[in-house]
Amino acid sequence: MIPWVQLDSARTPDGGQELRLKQRGTEFSIMLGANELMNSRLSGSEEALARFSCERIAERKRPGILIGGLGMGFTLRAALAALEEDAAVTVAELVPAVVAWARGPMSTIFGGCLDDPRVTVREGDVGQLIRAQKAAWDAILLDVDNGPEGIVYKGNDSLYDAAGLAAARAALKPGGVLAVWSQGPDSGFTRRLKQAGFAVEEVNTRAHGKRGARHMIWIAAKGP
Repeated sequence: MIPWVQLDSARTPDGGQELRLKQRGTEFSIMLGANELMNSRLSGSEEALARFSCERIAERKRPGILIGGLGMGFTLRAALAALEEDAAVTVAELVPAVVAWARGPMSTIFGGCLDDPRVTVREGDVGQLIRAQKAAWDAILLDVDNGPEGIVYKGNDSLYDAAGLAAARAALKPGGVLAVWSQGPDSGFTRRLKQAGFAVEEVNTRAHGKRGARHMIWIAAKGP
């Protein structure tokens, strides 16, 4: 068995916890303490997040997509594969080290997607980008922390509360889509989405094809 090797570490935005990048052969893992946040072998649900979202805006010309959370690039790569050349994709990543890892040790799994002319990477809080403009995005995809019940950074909770959802709805164009990834179901979050005025669809999906852990994706549509 090839042993894991730690390549780098970084503090969470509040300085309270440590993220660790590890490698074993061609496999990568990002850990938070004993919790594995992501693994390069398990990409199915993050890819589904992008695929379901892009299907719903497929007829739009020059769509603008905001992705919260770069991670290992699964959602970004799937979005680029589904979108036409006139799309513009902005990725917001709160931890600068994650962007450095994407351009450095993990560049092989990113496959050059950060250099795609449709892509802009912003190091910062996706919540600030959401609040910055009204009716600016055709789709907002959130793969931030662990979903509505975050474990990495408590500041992420503001994305998923009533005020955060109201801001996301205001930031979407008419008929736009808010898509949210989570490690598991959350009936309270479903209720908050509906209270915020979204038409909500819950999608259960697997971490790896037809196998692996079950994850939840919410597809929340803003009315026309």
